[in-house]
Amino acid sequence: MYKEIYLVDDEQLINTIHAIQFRNLGLEDNIRSFTNPELALDNLRFREDPSEKVIVFLDINMPEMTGFEFLEFMRLEQLPSIIDVVIVTSSDNVDDVITAKKFKEYVLGFVEKPLKKEDIQKYLTMDTASHYNAKVKAA
Repeated sequence: MYKEIYLVDDEQLINTIHAIQFRNLGLEDNIRSFTNPELALDNLRFREDPSEKVIVFLDINMPEMTGFEFLEFMRLEQLPSIIDVVIVTSSDNVDDVITAKKFKEYVLGFVEKPLKKEDIQKYLTMDTASHYNAKVKAA
């Protein structure tokens, strides 16, 4: 199970909608919501216990920093691969999927906005082998 769940989207309304879905699953205490991806990265960098599992539900199209730039910073700073990322987007651009595959050490998959209860449960209940396979399949 994840110690923290990061919601990273520049639109507060989307983060609120997603947070409600997590609350309905009893996970509101694990949520960290960010409208600024740079602040989310700072929080990932300076976590109290970097060995604890974190999942990031990440938007692609944000003005301060795109989701792909976010992933690039994660790689450059060698953040641990126990940080899982699910890209949450309204984009249907095939190039986005191709670009996401370049970050296979982090990206578990793509989900269409808004997050649904089934999407959340799918990624939060994956076992270790499934996570590995999802990351390899993204390659």
